[in-house]
Amino acid sequence: MPNDQKYLALPSPESNPGVPAPVERVAFYQTQGPDQEGESSALPIAHYLWMLGRHKWRLLLFVSIAVASTIFVSSRLTPYYESTATIDVDRMAPNAVIGSEATQSRAASVSDSDLYLSTQVSLIKSDSVLRPVLQKYPRIRPVVKKRDPIGDEAPVTLPYLAVTRPPKTYLLSIAFRSPDRQLAADVANAVAESYIKHAYAIRFQASGTQAVYMNRQLEDMRVKMELSSAALVQFEKELAVISPEEKTNILSARLLQLNTEWTNAQGDRLKKEAAANAVRTGSVDALEASLQGEQIRKLADKIGEENEKFATIKTQFGVRHPEYLKAATRQAQLQQEFENLKTSVTKRIESEYREALDREKGIQEAVAESKKEFDQLNAKSVQYKALKRDADSDKTLYDELNKKIKEAGINAGFQGSSIRLADPARPGRNPVFPNVRTNAILAFLISTFLGIVVIFVLENLDHTLKDPDQIQRQLQVEVLGALPVVKAWRGHLPGVDAQGKQRELFGEGGSFANTYEEAVRTLRDSILLPNADRRPRSLLLTSATPREGKTTTAVHLAAVHSQQKRKTLIIDCDLRRPGVYHHVGIANDHGMSDVVNGDANWRELVQQPAGMPYLSVLPAGQPSRRAADGIGDTLRRVLAEATQEYDLVICDAPPLLGFAESLQIAALVDGVVVVALAGQTEKTAVASVITSLKRLRANVIGLALNEVRADMSERYYYYGYYGKYYSRYYKPLSS
Repeated sequence: MPNDQKYLALPSPESNPGVPAPVERVAFYQTQGPDQEGESSALPIAHYLWMLGRHKWRLLLFVSIAVASTIFVSSRLTPYYESTATIDVDRMAPNAVIGSEATQSRAASVSDSDLYLSTQVSLIKSDSVLRPVLQKYPRIRPVVKKRDPIGDEAPVTLPYLAVTRPPKTYLLSIAFRSPDRQLAADVANAVAESYIKHAYAIRFQASGTQAVYMNRQLEDMRVKMELSSAALVQFEKELAVISPEEKTNILSARLLQLNTEWTNAQGDRLKKEAAANAVRTGSVDALEASLQGEQIRKLADKIGEENEKFATIKTQFGVRHPEYLKAATRQAQLQQEFENLKTSVTKRIESEYREALDREKGIQEAVAESKKEFDQLNAKSVQYKALKRDADSDKTLYDELNKKIKEAGINAGFQGSSIRLADPARPGRNPVFPNVRTNAILAFLISTFLGIVVIFVLENLDHTLKDPDQIQRQLQVEVLGALPVVKAWRGHLPGVDAQGKQRELFGEGGSFANTYEEAVRTLRDSILLPNADRRPRSLLLTSATPREGKTTTAVHLAAVHSQQKRKTLIIDCDLRRPGVYHHVGIANDHGMSDVVNGDANWRELVQQPAGMPYLSVLPAGQPSRRAADGIGDTLRRVLAEATQEYDLVICDAPPLLGFAESLQIAALVDGVVVVALAGQTEKTAVASVITSLKRLRANVIGLALNEVRADMSERYYYYGYYGKYYSRYYKPLSS
């Protein structure tokens, strides 16, 4: 079976031969589909506004009482005056007269301003600042947090004292409240003065403590300085120099110069060694590359020229010719001169090489000696530097500490103006407490908020059936109609007057009864019109618990259906506590109980109420528990026959919770309508009934709310308009 439809399982004709086949059931009521079951159950804002409107008079009364009580209590309280003294904390002012603190601005560190001012606020509230004020003004009762067993007072606080810091300023506001306006100003000024004195006192005390400590350290530093100076003097005597550092610098420069000369000597020696090696080979080119190379080159050129001339003369003259002899002699002389010059240059180059070698060795020995002396002096210089550094450091610390002690002694007596009273407190003109207007506004806002919260909480804690939208969302069952409460019926049945005399169903009751009649007609159309071509032929009207108006609803529903000139039969199936006969004014001597017991045919016991030709009633008869247990089979046969003769058969059954016959009847009819009492029936009870009917696959058409008032939901507002309308234009039906 689909989840979105409910079918009623009737016994088949084959299971009961001889019983007419029932009218074909129609699943004309559909519950929410799968796409709707997941919808959010959140209520719209309009519903919350309606809830507030529903309780508006209660909310208004609560708020009025709260505001009035606040105004009354505020007017009876003792007025308090407040005076405020303003202190300026100048972070640009120096802390001292002399020394680095005298020129250093405390405002240089802006990041700690909030922390500094918060510290000052706590300092103003301290016992050291407040105790002198309390001693000066004994009328003020301090708040003692704790007292020890020997009677000494623990730190105290001053009542009605407020210390604040205006945002983005270096100001501190000291406010004090008192019934005496002059006392409030005096105490505020006294606290400010006490704070300024206390700030100076703790600074003076800190400076004195610091001076004592530094004096002890100064003596130790003096002894240490003397020892380090003596060690330095002794070391200078051992070195026999005034300053090893200066001598070390001289040796370092000398060693650097010798290294340079040694390097140059090595280069010169290598150069001359190469020249000497070259000339040893006898190469003319090597000789020409020497310092006398130009002379040798000129002589070689001259010899060449003479050789050319001699070659010419040799070809022209003979060996005995005077020119030949002269040329040969000149050539021999030049050659001898070249050899002599070559020998002289070679000796000179060898001599220069030996000189360069000797000079290199001498410079190397001087470098080694200087390096040795430098290393020895450098090792002692390190020790000297350490001693001198210690001596200088001890002397510097001693001098600095001595200077600080003198500055601290001078600055300790300096009372700076970094904290000063900028604006003294003055007596207040008007009291600041109680503020009746502010209290009234706060009482109005708070009481309104609390009232709204209480309304929402009470509405959420109310688990009764009221609003159709909530019922449809939570129980997933359609609300077919809402029957308004009729004040004229309170305390007695709507069909019988106070003397027990029968009256018309809709003939009396005024506008409320007329509204009820229209609501019943709406219920009728909600049940029958959605599937007008295949209407249900039999209905069961039941409820979860007794006294929810199911019988009244069933009778009136049958009556309005018969007014359409449709044959209607109402069967009172409540054989334990029958009530239909009271409403229609018929006898209850015999009825459905006799049919169940087999004593009569149901047609013989059907009665016709006066003035309603289309309405037939089968009363319950005498109450009988045995007959109630066996109503199932009998009612199946009765319904099979009655649905062939009547347009609609309505069964009034006992409540579903606690009585088994109601479930039997629900399984036999075409549709079930559950009647619930608005504002009284619990949702859990109706949910249990719906679950039981769904388990039987009964066709639950919907829910009818009884005794609905206009203030239960925003959807019931029209009942008031109906009542006014009918009070002017509607006339009761004639019998």
